[in-house]
Amino acid sequence: MSEAAAPIAEFERSRIARAAARGAGRSGLLVFVICFAAYLAGIGLPATPSTKFAPAETRILLTTTSLLDDGNFELMNQYRGQGWRAFGGSPVQPAGVLVNGRLIEPHGFLFPALLAPAYALGGTALVQALLALITALGMVGAAALARRLVPDPWASGAVIAVGCSPPMVIAATTIRPAATCAAIVAAAALLALRVRESPGTRSALGAGTLLALLPWIGLVGILPGAVIAVALFRWLRRRSRGWIGLVAIELTLVSVVFYVSINARLFGGLTPMAASAISDPPTGAANIGDYVDRLPRLLEIFIKPQLGLLLTTPLLAMAFVSVGLAWRSRRARLARALPEAADSEVAVQLMAAICAAALIGAVFFLPSLSGLSPGGPLIVALPTAAALSSWGMRRYPKFGIALAVVGAALTLWLLIAARFAASSGLAPLSGPLPWSIFGG
Repeated sequence: MSEAAAPIAEFERSRIARAAARGAGRSGLLVFVICFAAYLAGIGLPATPSTKFAPAETRILLTTTSLLDDGNFELMNQYRGQGWRAFGGSPVQPAGVLVNGRLIEPHGFLFPALLAPAYALGGTALVQALLALITALGMVGAAALARRLVPDPWASGAVIAVGCSPPMVIAATTIRPAATCAAIVAAAALLALRVRESPGTRSALGAGTLLALLPWIGLVGILPGAVIAVALFRWLRRRSRGWIGLVAIELTLVSVVFYVSINARLFGGLTPMAASAISDPPTGAANIGDYVDRLPRLLEIFIKPQLGLLLTTPLLAMAFVSVGLAWRSRRARLARALPEAADSEVAVQLMAAICAAALIGAVFFLPSLSGLSPGGPLIVALPTAAALSSWGMRRYPKFGIALAVVGAALTLWLLIAARFAASSGLAPLSGPLPWSIFGG
């Protein structure tokens, strides 16, 4: 290329990059608007036919009110004063035990603090709106992840389809940390992949900061976060930017050490679950045999009535297709001829590892799957899984679109039936969603 032509080529590349950024911005806005609207429509869905909030949600709200009223996490006076009455439903029993004379519930400290300003300004409705906003932003991050595999409309389409599925609509406004952790995981994965391509300080520190927040918000994000942390450090070290990686990982390590120290002092264990009154030991498994007995959960999480993820979000079957496509690409060594194929393969590997970590946590470390909403055990990985599904959806567009339509129809049924079942007797399939899906 001549010296005169070089500036022209550089200008053309810059113009194409700006156009791609504008297109990604418009697509991201579309994902946000559609998902946020769907989540707002889910505000007020009752946890059960007779209660507005599940017991776990009520405990988090009690902690939030304690922060606002007393400036601490101790809930003894809230339970003595029957503070749960403000949130309707049946009496709620503590899930924690007394530790050093204090009753502190075994959930993340940061999550109730995050909700406190919204609760002070607008009560539970504004809290749910805030959670819907965070979840919608997480789906925008998932769409950016998906665009590392396929272009739009497949990237945004797959994320919208999963983001507007019944599990995400339910989780988005459920006052639990899973959906918030899911948004953080998707954003951290996106920043980690950016670090691999261009190891900048901003992306590395951003990823490290997000990973440092995860354990404080919810235990459910720890295993997926660990996967991202390992990948982040390896990529930075290979690119001779180890000091940036060290700083980024240091943020996470300091957070973890402080987290463990606080829990050891307050709860007598590594996590708040050490003081749980619900199960002993905290995971509900006392020996290796108990963990082996949980292997059937691998199928239950995906196909069991009332719980199965693939029954309520069938498009996620395309995630397995995407993994297969990446495996074929690696076997064929396409990266030698197409450098961008290597980027896609690595992105699939990271997303699949995140989903596998979430699956391991759900199968082996959850005390029980009973009482969880459809897809609930894997909510933390759903935005990432949505991005992973995009490659399979592009490869088999007709089948993928059909699966997406089924999920959208179930969501519409959810929003209509759950609100009007009591007055009209409307019963989707076998009982009003989200309490009963494809089963009695």
